[in-house]
Amino acid sequence: MERERMEYDVVIVGAGPSGLSAAIRLKQMAVKNEQEVSVCIIDKGSEVGAHILSGAVVEPRALDELLPDWKERGAPLNTPAKQDSFFFLTRETSYRLPTPPQMRNCGNYIISLGNLCRWLSTQAEELGVEIYPGFAAFDVIYNDVGTVIGIVTGDMGVNSKGNPTAQFASGIELHARYTMLAEGCHGSMTKVLSERFKLREGVDPQTYGIGLKELWEINPDKHQVGKIIHTVGWPLESSTYGGSFLYHMEDNQVAVGFVVGLGYENPYLSPFEEFQRFKTHPDICKTFEGGKRVAYGARAISAGGIQSLPKLTFPGGLLIGDAAGLLNMPKIKGTHTAMKSGILAADSVFMAIKTGSKVDEVVDYDKNLRQSWLWEELYRVRNIKPSFSWGLWAAIAYSAIDTYLFRGKVPWTFHHKPDHVKLKRASECQMIEYQKPDGKISFDRLSSVFISNTNHEEDQPCHLTLKDPAIPIRINLTLYDAPEQRYCPAGVYEIIRDADGNNPKLQINAQNCVHCKTCDIKDPTQNINWITPQGGDGPNYPNM
Repeated sequence: MERERMEYDVVIVGAGPSGLSAAIRLKQMAVKNEQEVSVCIIDKGSEVGAHILSGAVVEPRALDELLPDWKERGAPLNTPAKQDSFFFLTRETSYRLPTPPQMRNCGNYIISLGNLCRWLSTQAEELGVEIYPGFAAFDVIYNDVGTVIGIVTGDMGVNSKGNPTAQFASGIELHARYTMLAEGCHGSMTKVLSERFKLREGVDPQTYGIGLKELWEINPDKHQVGKIIHTVGWPLESSTYGGSFLYHMEDNQVAVGFVVGLGYENPYLSPFEEFQRFKTHPDICKTFEGGKRVAYGARAISAGGIQSLPKLTFPGGLLIGDAAGLLNMPKIKGTHTAMKSGILAADSVFMAIKTGSKVDEVVDYDKNLRQSWLWEELYRVRNIKPSFSWGLWAAIAYSAIDTYLFRGKVPWTFHHKPDHVKLKRASECQMIEYQKPDGKISFDRLSSVFISNTNHEEDQPCHLTLKDPAIPIRINLTLYDAPEQRYCPAGVYEIIRDADGNNPKLQINAQNCVHCKTCDIKDPTQNINWITPQGGDGPNYPNM
């Protein structure tokens, strides 16, 4: 197919904190060195920030490096963190624990990461960066020797049978000297290039969590601006990694979230239902009584740490941010690390452009990252997340020894197993009974998806593809009681039967998908492949 073609020095896939930071830094370096560098960002969301979801408490260290005058420029960091609390929950009560040093937030800010990205996009555009939301990266372009030379955006206006409609518009070829993947967790282009260039060879498998979040407007009498609460314990069993947060933002808003490690064993566990159950705890629900839920979303989180980092460069490109997996799990923060990786990648790419390097692979990026505070920060906490495979209390004990006694400088490194292999068969596990939602504190999936403002053009190819259509019934239903019905936080997967209760089949409600990618990660047979739908589709998160 003949496609429109556009040429740039750098193309960045994803307008999140890492991609925007990289673009800003490239343009800053170009101005400083009086050299032209053309930069383009594409993002699959309908606008910058539409698909951005995080807690979020941000450590401004990387922002200080990128834009030291961010306060004067009006960055939306309006709520300084004021009070940290950490609790262990049982079903009926809570016990306050010492706040671990990594989780202390003095000097940090409670923010909407989506709004920060919207603001960063204006800073990038003022420097001359071209940003195109509503365009999903669909394929990679290679030259004759296999070097990446850009990407192709997805076609628009294709019906469910793959045929063009009256609204058809072909994708655009975006050619670049260097392509940066800033897709976030488990991105579709990152998967393709990781396999092609064997980027995960010799490293631990990535391990993940699913983070679910709601935004509430609460009674002003219950609001304490800057207050931060984290919890562990109930409703999760001690063998399952997870926890919660409550962040009191500006304007009487509270961000509440729940994270479940995707290495859980029981196929009957539902992260969404655990989140709703958590909010009914007697010490938690009082925050929301009389309040109004205004937004909902979910996303997967790369949590493997430094032992799961892939090779970060390939011929013609680089991985940055959560596409690489740079979250600091004990801090529960990844924005500052994502931004720092974008800065480091931009510095390395700019030097290659400036010197006219003929080398396709910018290996200086990996070297520079290893010499930065980012690498030291992740290295010190590398054993804390894998220690949770021993159970909550053993992990807390080990983490205290690692943190306080050895200060992260132990001579050993623990390792990970893939999340999907940890799921046990249904016959080995006890079914979990979840209470019906009350519509006041707890809610169902469909009403939650509604307030995520998720929308997909119905007549388009399904972006949730099955490698073998027989496996969902033959294996997943038979052995695991169809866990995709429960690990999906949006009601995408549904087992339906005929009037007699026979002939089960999997129905995929792709219109509900909030692009969390949990299905691609947790499916026990790795039969689900998440690819990008039509550009601009998906959730439209406000203030998340």
